[in-house]
Amino acid sequence: MTLHTVNAQKATSEDSNEETTPLDLIKEQGLEKSQVMEIAGWMTDVYGPRLTGSSMLDKATEWAVSELKKMGLSNVHLEEWGPFGRGWDLTHFEMHAEAPNYFPVLAYPKAWSPPVKGEGEVIYIDASTQEELDAYKGKLGGKFVMVDTIRDVEEWFEPSAKRYESDDLLGMANAGSPTPRPRRGRRAGGFNFNTEMWKLIEAEKPIAVIDRSYKGDLGTVFVSGARASEGRSQNVDNDIVPQATLSVEHYNRIFRMLNKGIPVRLSIDLQSNYTNPDQMEHNIIAEIPGTDLKDEVVIFGAHFDSWHTGTGATDNAAGSSVMMEVARILMETIKESGVQPRRTLRIALWTGEEQGLFGSRNYVGKHYAEFPPNSYTPQSLKEDQKTVSAYYNLDNGTGKIRGIYTQGNEDVVPIFRKWFTELPDLETGTITLGNTGGTDHLAFDAVGIPGFQFIQDPMSYFAKTHHSNMDNLDHLSGEDLSQAATIIATFVWNTSQMDTMLPRKPLDEDLKSGTN
Repeated sequence: MTLHTVNAQKATSEDSNEETTPLDLIKEQGLEKSQVMEIAGWMTDVYGPRLTGSSMLDKATEWAVSELKKMGLSNVHLEEWGPFGRGWDLTHFEMHAEAPNYFPVLAYPKAWSPPVKGEGEVIYIDASTQEELDAYKGKLGGKFVMVDTIRDVEEWFEPSAKRYESDDLLGMANAGSPTPRPRRGRRAGGFNFNTEMWKLIEAEKPIAVIDRSYKGDLGTVFVSGARASEGRSQNVDNDIVPQATLSVEHYNRIFRMLNKGIPVRLSIDLQSNYTNPDQMEHNIIAEIPGTDLKDEVVIFGAHFDSWHTGTGATDNAAGSSVMMEVARILMETIKESGVQPRRTLRIALWTGEEQGLFGSRNYVGKHYAEFPPNSYTPQSLKEDQKTVSAYYNLDNGTGKIRGIYTQGNEDVVPIFRKWFTELPDLETGTITLGNTGGTDHLAFDAVGIPGFQFIQDPMSYFAKTHHSNMDNLDHLSGEDLSQAATIIATFVWNTSQMDTMLPRKPLDEDLKSGTN
C-alpha cells in the first residue's frame, strides 16, 4: 500500500531552502514544541480527579471542549450515552483510631459511599461458610467491619519503575497470533459466599466496612468503587454501606491488636453527595475534516475519566493529554505545510472506562454495530463500520511507546514496520501480534474495526500509580509523553493519507452473517 501523492507535497521553510515534509513538522511540533505537560497540568492539578458522573468531570469536560475549539478543531461536541447511573462527589473525609490509643488513620473512602459520621468498635468477620456467617447476625450494627485478613508486607529492594529491555520486546515481537476468544459463554451459578456476606452486612447496617488493597504500601493506597450485594454501586437506588480502604500498615496494625484481644475503636467523618440526576454521561468528540476521502475516518482516543483518590494522571490524563497534543500537532502541521488530511481525523475522549469501557462501547453501539440488550457482543454491523480505517488508543501510563499490539492483525505488520522506520531516534518499533486488554480499543476490535493499543514502558504504573492516591502529575514523564504524541500523530497522519484503508482481520462468521 502506498501513501497518496499529497503526502509527498512539501512546505518550504522560511529561513532555509530545505523542503520540510508534514512528517518533519510533526516531529518538530511533538519533540521541540511540545505542549503535552501543559495540557496534563490543567487536566490533573486543576481538573482532577475526573470520576465518571462527578461535578469535577463536568468541569474538566467543559475545559477540554474549550481547548479543542481553541486548537481549531471542527465539530467539537459532547455525545451523550447512558444511563450510567448516579455520580458522586467527595467533600470531606477523615478517620481516626480513638482507642486503645489515638492515631490518624491513612484511608480513603470508596467511590459512591454515602455520608456517615460516628464512632464504634471494630469487628472482623472470620467466616467461610454460611453457618459461620450466620453467627454474626445481630453483631455488626454500629461497628466498623473488617473483611480482609492481614497482609504481609515485604520491603522493596529493587526499584518499582522499569523500562522494557530488548529481551522483553523481542519476546513480544515473536509472539504468535492470539487464540480467538469465544463470543458467548455462560457463568456457573450456585452459592456465592461474598454475595451472602454483603447481604448480611447491608442488613446489619454497620457504620462502615474497612478493607485494604491486595497491593500497595509505604502510604500508597489503591482504591476504586464501593461494593453492593447486587448491581453496581452507581446503579443502586438506596444508600449502600459506607466503605473505606486503609493503608496496609494501618489495617495490619488494627488487625494485630484485635488478634491480641484488644478492642479497637475508630471514628469517621465522611461527607459526600450524589450527583448527575439525569444519570447520563458524555464522550468528547472533535474532528479535523478530510478532503477527497473525508467520509472515511481515522479515530484516535483515550479515556478521560479516572478514579477519585489521586488526580488521574497516569490513568489516564497521560493518554488523554497525549491525544489532545496529537490533535494540536496535526493542526499546526496542517497550517505550516498547507497539506490537508485525506481522511477525516477524529479525536475521542471517553468517559465511563473505569466502570467497564462504557463510553467507547456505547459509541460503537450507536455508530458501528447492533448489540442485544445487556450485552456487548455484536449481533450485526452498521454501514458506518466500513468507514473507519483505524482506532488508536493510549492507556498504560506515562511510559514511552516501544511498539504496538496488532490484536492478531497480521496484514498491518509491514505497514506499521515502515512507519516505525520513519522514527529512527525514538526507541520504538516492536510489533506484536498479541492482544492486550482492559481499555477502549477493545470496543472497536470487537466489531471488526482495526483497533490498536501501543506498547508502553511499564514505569511504576501497576506498582504504584494505577488507581492509587499517588496517581498525580509528579509521576508523569514529559519526555516520554512527547515521544508518544509524536509517534501517534505520525501513525494517524500516515493512516489518513493511504490510498486504501488499513487491512482488517477476517470477520467472525456469526457477525458476518448478521451484517446489515
